[in-house]
Amino acid sequence: MQIGFIGLGKMGANMVERLLNGGHKTVVFDFNKAAVEAAVAKGAIAAESLEDMVAKLDRPCAIWIMVPSGNPVTNTIATLKPLLTAGDILIDGGNSNYKETLSRGADLKQNGIHYMDVGTSGGIWGLKLGYCMMIGAEKESFEHLEPIFKTLAPENGYMHVGALGAGHYSKMIHNGIEYGMMEAYGEGFEILRASGFDYDLGKLANLWMNGSVIRSWLLELCGNAFSEDPDLTQIRGYVEDSGEGRWTVMEAIDKNVPAPALTLALMIRFRSRQQDSFSAKVIAALRNQFGGHGVKKKD
Repeated sequence: MQIGFIGLGKMGANMVERLLNGGHKTVVFDFNKAAVEAAVAKGAIAAESLEDMVAKLDRPCAIWIMVPSGNPVTNTIATLKPLLTAGDILIDGGNSNYKETLSRGADLKQNGIHYMDVGTSGGIWGLKLGYCMMIGAEKESFEHLEPIFKTLAPENGYMHVGALGAGHYSKMIHNGIEYGMMEAYGEGFEILRASGFDYDLGKLANLWMNGSVIRSWLLELCGNAFSEDPDLTQIRGYVEDSGEGRWTVMEAIDKNVPAPALTLALMIRFRSRQQDSFSAKVIAALRNQFGGHGVKKKD
């Protein structure tokens, strides 16, 4: 098939390479010229601008947007909208908020433009292993682009999960669960490290990959990380969040669903970014005030 692809970051570039390997004609655009040149070297067709991309695609066309959520997606769609005609398909494969997806889809529908949301998981390993894709779309649009999804995904790695918005919603919850799983592994390995036993954490993680009920790809990656750096000395304990965990917690609140593990996992990420927690200072000061308990002074 033929497809336009916007955004050649870590995931986007690998997705384009997988599409090219699958024989799809792929027209690419990115503000990073070096990234475009790298894709062209692998067989892609370069577009100098979004206008140039649309001109190089047969109509009706399909264009995959793989840029950061928020304004980058909004601005990209705003530029593309007057260039497109009824029957064209836009795909947002990034981590957009599903509410924004619904709003964008309703706006594009007025012009007869089809909009799809594809929650995409796989990270930097997707080129080799394939991408898990949760697809929200009209059935006809999904079926039309199914050869693209088959190329990008491993066997049984893609699904039409529902109408527009369902893809990004399920990916949001997927990432919220991921927060909780990573926090559980982190806490468990820290207790093991403090136990006094001389554990090889990398080998223990690999052991648990064989028959254990907690085996997972994340655990396999834990083993890889410990094998490369047993005490993780090269890594600072600073953990960002890209939005989906926050949205999951807010959705749980809106729907009156208790989600204590996922909520606390998000809160721990916030704590990881503080050099010295002010709330901890307050607690230390209070213990000193009411009980005369000692406090540690700053250097």
